[in-house]
Amino acid sequence: MSKSKPLISILDYQAGNIKSVENALIYSGAEAVITSDPDTIDRSDAIVFPGQGSCISSMSNIQSKGLDDTIKKAILSGKPFLGICLGLQLLLDRSEEGDTDCLGIIEGDVKRFGDDLKIPHMGWNKVYFNSEHPVFLDIPDGAYFYFIHSYYAVPSDASLISSTTEYGIEFCSSITFDNVVAVQFHPEKSGETGLKVYGNFVNFVNS
Repeated sequence: MSKSKPLISILDYQAGNIKSVENALIYSGAEAVITSDPDTIDRSDAIVFPGQGSCISSMSNIQSKGLDDTIKKAILSGKPFLGICLGLQLLLDRSEEGDTDCLGIIEGDVKRFGDDLKIPHMGWNKVYFNSEHPVFLDIPDGAYFYFIHSYYAVPSDASLISSTTEYGIEFCSSITFDNVVAVQFHPEKSGETGLKVYGNFVNFVNS
């Protein structure tokens, strides 16, 4: 396997929109595999943790496949990691959706938007970056990305928040630390700007 074409595992836990993520990574120059096999994930150069659906059923599927330990092991090993939408939320301790215990990789909770807002928050919205990261290289502050979610992450350590978006409130739209990048928006649904995120992630894996 050449260094220029990294193997990236897309975690398969019956989340939605997974094929679009695979297509975006292949377009961006990666070898992508949709898998729940721990050995394949261990051999890969990076992991993408996609997500679209229910926190409750997703955590159940993750645990039944033994992916909770696999995800934690990969992150602790320093392997480049990209979480998307639910793949961001599930990294925290707990979600208000069904009072569900999540992976506990990031200290904090996942909260529901207030009843005064139309739920889900769906469509294009601006992302305002407050820190630099290679995965966001050459993406302008205030760029539009596509969102669809009813819950949002509230990490205990606010310094982990690398971008925010406004929808009734200002909420966390991405978290970055060490080898981890996790975004609330869907890059694979966000046109050329979203593809830039995937291309940057592939470059980050190769760096």
